[in-house]
Amino acid sequence: MSTFVEPRRVRIAARPGEPAVIEVDGHDVASAVEAYRITQTADEGPEITLYVQQGWRGTQFDGMAEVVVAPADVRHVVIGFLDAVDWQQLDEAVLDRNDLDRQPGELTRGVLAQLKEWAASA
Repeated sequence: MSTFVEPRRVRIAARPGEPAVIEVDGHDVASAVEAYRITQTADEGPEITLYVQQGWRGTQFDGMAEVVVAPADVRHVVIGFLDAVDWQQLDEAVLDRNDLDRQPGELTRGVLAQLKEWAASA
């Protein structure tokens, strides 16, 4: 994993339901960013971690905040999604599917298909 930390000028403007504006040193990087995290302790300045798409090469940076740029790790998103799934609702939804085929693995395929549908509509 290629991670680097350098001071940068960062602007993030995000509202629910709208695409975030993410600029580093005036360069729009939002299309490469899959997630970000802002942390700050009482005795230190803010640190912003940008989780970028695999293969992203970046741009020239020079600025004011400490920025960590790392490949996206969406495991926390997947875990959060699965934690939010109501097992009873999933059970009912899978058993009500009309694509079950009575073949080996049909319930597993049904669970995966249902979770994909729910994830796509979230």
